[in-house]
Amino acid sequence: MHVEVTHPCVQHKLALIRDEETGHKKFRELATEITMFVCYEALKGVQLKEVQVQTPVGPASCRKIASDLVVIPILRAGVGMMDGILDLIPTARVGFVGLYRDEETKIPVEYYQKLPVESENALYIVVDPMLATGGSMVATLDMLKQKGVDNIVVVCIVAAPEGLQAVEQAHPDVSVYTAAVDSHLNDHKYIVPGLGDAGDRLFGTR
Repeated sequence: MHVEVTHPCVQHKLALIRDEETGHKKFRELATEITMFVCYEALKGVQLKEVQVQTPVGPASCRKIASDLVVIPILRAGVGMMDGILDLIPTARVGFVGLYRDEETKIPVEYYQKLPVESENALYIVVDPMLATGGSMVATLDMLKQKGVDNIVVVCIVAAPEGLQAVEQAHPDVSVYTAAVDSHLNDHKYIVPGLGDAGDRLFGTR
């Protein structure tokens, strides 16, 4: 299942982040803001617990998040979304997964992995700005499930139909939340119209 977040504020910021004239400083700021909006939607079903809070006037019955939340950015571009989620849920723990595409086989190869200690009720939020072919995302989800993780959502900024299909076929139980579902992938596997190279635009490396 995938959810496209069509809120007017998200769509406005999406127009700005797509613009090729947007520099890396503004691109990072917009990525943070869009991520916060999309993650807000992704967390609507998170488990809550009842708590009692003392206000200046009297006791109040309230609810707090009960789930342990773990953010997993896929290196390197996923790091550009991390602050948006941590601004929303500052108590979340963070793990990292690094993948590169083998030039001959075109298969994602893991080169780095650092995950927090597992928790029974944890919700894992895997983030990457672009869901293009879906290869890296599927490999990350495969790895998490091999470690016993079974409660996962994906948050991205822009997705291609090909990437969504790949994730939904390999992991139909994982929901994908995105600000936009774009037209297609071009011959170089870039999302059209997309954002360009999100990593380069985030970090000013090109």
